[in-house]
Amino acid sequence: MTVLRMLTFTLFATLLSACVSAPTLEPARLPPGEWRLDPAHASTLWRIRHMGLSWYTGRFDAIEAQLSFDAASPEDARLTAIIETASLSTGDPDFDQTLCGASWFDCDAHPQIVFRSERIEVTGPDTGLIHGQLTLKGVTQPAVLETQFYGGVFNPLEARQALGFGADMTINRTEFGVGRLPGNLIGDTVVIRIEAEFLRDRGD
Repeated sequence: MTVLRMLTFTLFATLLSACVSAPTLEPARLPPGEWRLDPAHASTLWRIRHMGLSWYTGRFDAIEAQLSFDAASPEDARLTAIIETASLSTGDPDFDQTLCGASWFDCDAHPQIVFRSERIEVTGPDTGLIHGQLTLKGVTQPAVLETQFYGGVFNPLEARQALGFGADMTINRTEFGVGRLPGNLIGDTVVIRIEAEFLRDRGD
């Protein structure tokens, strides 16, 4: 990189950073409307105990979500999230194929994992419980997202408002028919961690 390009890049980065204020945790300062997941700034990780010795960790790489939000009634917010089952990744392609098989996620027959919220319970200034229904491998069960709101800010790169959340969900894999190995080999409890940024729809 030439000196001129370095100076130009530094100036651009400085000007851009000056345009980004600290996120607000006050929902009333955020515009209502429809928000869509920014997939470039989202991740879905899952963990399960392996022989009681460690937490084996994988992820899903393809997820989309839509949020309907109004600060005047945050408890009425609605969230729908869809994960492409075949996007699971453990870092071992052969094992990924095994997990996509019928005994596990059965990716061909059940290509999507879907969570739809039903109600939101506000538990603190920046926390809440999102109660809803999780559909996995053709089975639908009640599920809860324990959520922390990171705040909202204007994203100058996207030229629109953005929101940030982190959430945890704990499920029992046997209730969804995922995996046939006994609990002394792999645990029944699966912990899912979601980090997500939402961008306000341009049409609003």
